[in-house]
Amino acid sequence: MACTLDFIDFVCMQIAPVGDIRARKMFGDYIIYANDKPVIIACDNVAYIKILPEIEHLMHDAERGFPYEGAKEHYILDVGNTNHAVAVVSILEKCLPFPKSKKKKKQ
Repeated sequence: MACTLDFIDFVCMQIAPVGDIRARKMFGDYIIYANDKPVIIACDNVAYIKILPEIEHLMHDAERGFPYEGAKEHYILDVGNTNHAVAVVSILEKCLPFPKSKKKKKQ
């Protein structure tokens, strides 16, 4: 089951204090960006974030799961807890790199 637009809108609204938030549909699910950095994978109305040492102190009790078959394990972010979600995404936004730009193919 793919994500609903209501869920994507809710997640974006919850983490809006972090900065410029946008979502992009990819392969039936969504990537949510904060200030142009991919911070959340939204699959089946669940928000997944990378397991990183920078957020371990905030996520040590969080559930874990796999956003799609073949993916590495991720934390599941409780987006209903606004203050916690904003704190986690703020750290992710600072420590994650910008996506690599794709080189245009010569025709």
